[in-house]
Amino acid sequence: MSPRHTHLRLPSLLRAHVPPDPPRGHAPSDPLRGPAVPPVETYADRRHPPSAVSDLLDRVDDWGPTATPAGAFRLVPVQLERDLSLVGRWMNDPAVAAYWELAGPESTTARHLRRQLADGGRSVPCLGVLAGRPMSYWEIYRADLDPLAHHYPARPHDTGVHLLIGGAADRGRGLGSRLLTAVTDLVLDRRPACDRVVAEPDLRNIPSVATFLDAGFRFFAEVDLPTKRAALMVRDRILCDLS
Repeated sequence: MSPRHTHLRLPSLLRAHVPPDPPRGHAPSDPLRGPAVPPVETYADRRHPPSAVSDLLDRVDDWGPTATPAGAFRLVPVQLERDLSLVGRWMNDPAVAAYWELAGPESTTARHLRRQLADGGRSVPCLGVLAGRPMSYWEIYRADLDPLAHHYPARPHDTGVHLLIGGAADRGRGLGSRLLTAVTDLVLDRRPACDRVVAEPDLRNIPSVATFLDAGFRFFAEVDLPTKRAALMVRDRILCDLS
């Protein structure tokens, strides 16, 4: 598949964020806090089964915590039996459902998570745990091995990120951009073969696009994907190293 070209104008939010590509070849140098949320120690102490996380993403389960202004944060690979109820509740939040389109019974969320978990390690679904509290959902994936690669000039080891903030109390105060910065820093630190992190938020989702811009991503292109028109966003290792 190849992207379709259109003449739609970019939203004003993106017009000032279209710098040229950096040089190539650079060497890597809530309200939802009810009883359904498992105890903090569940996420702090239990390890993901090693065989379930492929080396295609350099073992996300071994990346460990990282410091953020809001506290220690880590990605914990999803375990379906433990995490389905929580992720399903988040998917049924109207603000999330408008773009993820996974609202409905738990079986809907379960099908999505099973596809992620059965993808040969090309995508790792994770909970984002901040100061011991699961509060976000992330998918770290090999963009160069994903259908997305048919829609832009992918490079080997390009790593993609999907995310949602689970509870309304954690949204709208800059937390998303801080965590996104921390996670993309983790990707670039733990995946030395990866020179850039990419994302493709829905072009209509202006708050999400703004979050990526605030986290150091640049706008790359508009792309037509099977389920949405997306803003392809890129955060480059070389620009991080120069900052």
